[in-house]
Amino acid sequence: MAHPSSHRRPRKSRALLIAVAVGAVALIASVIVAFRPGGGSGGGSGEAVSVADGGGSATAGSRAVTGTPSAGPSPSPSATPTASASASPSKKATPKATAAKRPKTTSAPKSPVSGGSLAGRIKPGVTYTGIATFYDAGNGDGACTFGPTSDVMTAAMNHTDYETAKACGAYVRVSAADGASITVRVTNECPECEPGHIDLSAPAFAKLAAPVKGQIPITWSLLSPADAPAALSIRYKTGSSRYWCGIQVLGHRNPVARLEVRAGSGWTVLPRAEFNYFLSEGGAGCGAAIRITDIYGEQLTVEGIAVRPDAVQKTGVQFARH
Repeated sequence: MAHPSSHRRPRKSRALLIAVAVGAVALIASVIVAFRPGGGSGGGSGEAVSVADGGGSATAGSRAVTGTPSAGPSPSPSATPTASASASPSKKATPKATAAKRPKTTSAPKSPVSGGSLAGRIKPGVTYTGIATFYDAGNGDGACTFGPTSDVMTAAMNHTDYETAKACGAYVRVSAADGASITVRVTNECPECEPGHIDLSAPAFAKLAAPVKGQIPITWSLLSPADAPAALSIRYKTGSSRYWCGIQVLGHRNPVARLEVRAGSGWTVLPRAEFNYFLSEGGAGCGAAIRITDIYGEQLTVEGIAVRPDAVQKTGVQFARH
């Protein structure tokens, strides 16, 4: 019995040796797997995705950081135009203010291209019926803000036909029933007057009827007079600058239908105020070339007019007679 028993031990030792060898191999294999790139359950593909995500976030972070500086400089560009804008006027304004040259002017062909189609309510070739009254014109200034004048042959147009200053500067022939007639220039507005009604200066009314009559029936029509000023003038409103301006046309033979200023590579139409200035609220075209169109479609372009508030600056052009 001793023999079989001594025979079993080697089997047990061999089994133990095999078990130890298998364990050692498994341990080595696990160590190798653990140290492989991207290996292991904790550092596997999940960790790689996490790093990739982190890299993406970092990149977005760097974009955000890059964006922040570029957003930071954005005040700098807007500040730069402001600085250059304030410097720019002084560069341009100085030569224009000191220039002794007459404004350069050009005009379109004198042919009546529109036949008065740009007119408002007061149209050429139409006879209007109404009444005439009179008022004390004082120094001759009025709603058209042309300023004081020694010309006593003026009139205030009824509110409807005044039409937001479109009637300003128009020459009108007024005739009484007995055949007497006069030519007056519209310089004012009569807010309470009905359409067709013209409120004349006292001296103008006196040429048609005795003042004691108070009012008389009349007919009237638009004129394009031969004895208009030789050339029209431009005036910038009080407070005008490179950043806001009002522009007025003076001494024009025919009513002004539109005023444009050169802004960039094109022309900008300016709106007309009740007080007869064309306004550039944002400063577009202030001090640039000016293009004036009358109701007949004739266009006059004037260059070299400096922004000099309240100064009457003569041009070398006038609208054609019709």
